[in-house]
Amino acid sequence: MPGGGETPPGTPPSRRPSSRASLSKMKVTLSALDTSESCFTPLVVIELAQDVKEETKEWLKNRIITKKKDGGAQLLFRPLLNKYEKETVENQNLYLVGASNIRLLLGAEAVGLVKECTDNTMRAFTYGTRHNFKGFDDNNDDFLTMAECQFIIKHELENLRARDEKMIPGYPQAKLYPGKSLLRRLLTSGIVIQVFPLHDNEALKKLEDNWYTRLSLKYQPIDNIRGYFGETIALYFGFLEYFTFALIPMAVIGLPYYLFVWEDYDKYVIFASFNLIWSTVILEVWKRGCANMTYRWGTLVMKRQFEEPRPGFHGVLGINSVTGREEPLYPSYKRQLRIYLVSLPFVCLCLYFSLYVMMIYFDMEAWALGLHEDSGSEWTSLLLYVPSIIYAIVIEIMNRLYRYAAEFLTSWENHRLESAYQNHLILKVLVFNFLNCFASLFYIAFVLKDMKLLRQSLATLLIMSQILNQIVESILPYWLQRKHHVRVKKKVQALKADIDATLYEQVVLEKEMGTYLGTFDDYLELLLQFGYVSLFSCVYPLAAAFAVLNNFTEVNSDALKMCRVFKRPFSEPSASIGVWQLAFETMSVISVVTNCALIGMSPQVNALFPESKTDLILIVVAVEHALLALKFILAFAIPDKPRHIQMKLARLEFESLEALKQQQTKLVAENLTEEGGLRKAT
Repeated sequence: MPGGGETPPGTPPSRRPSSRASLSKMKVTLSALDTSESCFTPLVVIELAQDVKEETKEWLKNRIITKKKDGGAQLLFRPLLNKYEKETVENQNLYLVGASNIRLLLGAEAVGLVKECTDNTMRAFTYGTRHNFKGFDDNNDDFLTMAECQFIIKHELENLRARDEKMIPGYPQAKLYPGKSLLRRLLTSGIVIQVFPLHDNEALKKLEDNWYTRLSLKYQPIDNIRGYFGETIALYFGFLEYFTFALIPMAVIGLPYYLFVWEDYDKYVIFASFNLIWSTVILEVWKRGCANMTYRWGTLVMKRQFEEPRPGFHGVLGINSVTGREEPLYPSYKRQLRIYLVSLPFVCLCLYFSLYVMMIYFDMEAWALGLHEDSGSEWTSLLLYVPSIIYAIVIEIMNRLYRYAAEFLTSWENHRLESAYQNHLILKVLVFNFLNCFASLFYIAFVLKDMKLLRQSLATLLIMSQILNQIVESILPYWLQRKHHVRVKKKVQALKADIDATLYEQVVLEKEMGTYLGTFDDYLELLLQFGYVSLFSCVYPLAAAFAVLNNFTEVNSDALKMCRVFKRPFSEPSASIGVWQLAFETMSVISVVTNCALIGMSPQVNALFPESKTDLILIVVAVEHALLALKFILAFAIPDKPRHIQMKLARLEFESLEALKQQQTKLVAENLTEEGGLRKAT
């Protein structure tokens, strides 16, 4: 567990001491902790703006190191460079934050971390019962992972709140009010540039060796990923791995269909039916596997913290009727007006523009087809694929531009909670991406009814989107990061020998890395891939095989991205993949409708009903309803949590209720005793 101790100044996180003084006989309280240590293991870096005033720096330092009872965070804090080193190199305004071992353990209790006890149950960690937890020893530092320590420090920094200050010292325009998060105000005022956790180079090297540096077909070290990056990142890689292996049966079954029965659409009924059952089962089985993982990690039983207002939320200062705290208040009707009068029309306009671009694509397709029919040469046959390739590139550009617009609009709507902000952003992005990526395919399938063009367009969109995502998300950022790394190396080699070059190089290199913005884009990429595979499976069964090949490289490129391209993200506890589970389930429902409609449109099926198309439509609708019913029956029949997890959760709930009853009984007994004493006295 990283923390304070007799560590030489400037020790990188990879050189942590392994021994600690015995704490078992000490009765520890927060007020007894020392925060004046100048030598500690740095865990988090704070970068200030270059022109920050000295009084502001001193005020910030005092608030970070001040004891909790006096409104501080009671953490350890020092500049990256001492005053002599600052004369040697340019002033970076970089500061290191850490914490003592005991402070981290008390912080783990405060944030509600859940750990495994010696009786194999998962319980919220408390410092008083620390010896009841598996793996705890007063003389070792491995009980809390470095990711958990950094999460605790982030939590403490974010919960530094204004008391009687009216403004940030030295910045009268940066107003404060009681209860306002200081870190959020410092970030929005531009005084603090960024706060980020440091990599542990030794642990990172071990993780890379087990993860992606040796190319081989093996399971990912999900528990190791969780220990280093936290549960949110680990769940994404766990889902990516699970989804890739789940695609293999579809790929294996789809390959012979592609090779031998390409035009016999009636034979695709079996394949499409398998696809519909497959899409339901894999999502339900994932829920069970996810519950197993998150119970083992402790996040499934972790109590959710009361959600604070998001950093960008603003309004008139008032009293929150729930918490009683003073905070900005913003009328909900104003937010609704912004959503329905500005955001909604803008989204509709973007959807219209997307459809307009789609019609230009079809004009290009008609032009290329006409040119090929006139000449019949080989190069014009290759030209038939050019419109689809150009359209695939335009789709990716439009998706990324729209994402920026959606983020701006959602921020402007001024949502109070981060969860509300994320839900509105995801809804905007999903609606546009779905229409932008799939509208042309629906138009080809159900308006033009051109199955050959549908196969060609689907294959081109799928393959081009995979290639472009690999280039934009991994290869290009990695190349830029390597160039920056070379510049930093040269800069550090030019420094005088008395600088702690190892830590300085690490911090300066990491501060210039890109910031990982979360798993949003990664899940979105998988959702669109799932749509390409499932929506039109009976037309292009080879889609699953291309998805499998892409995902095997995606695992390695995403791992490289996390380890070498972006800053280390703060760990975030998660119990599931959240709203993305619902998005995948919705996509699988839509796939039922599209596949049934495509099969009903096939010539072979139409030949069975030469007299009446009404009978065909009724039968297709009936089959579609039957498959949807089967889908929902399967979803209901497969429990979200395995039986043994359900039993453990029920046991924990029972024990919590029993403990509450005992506490209430004890309180009543104390009151009765006190009342009896008063009667005797009178």
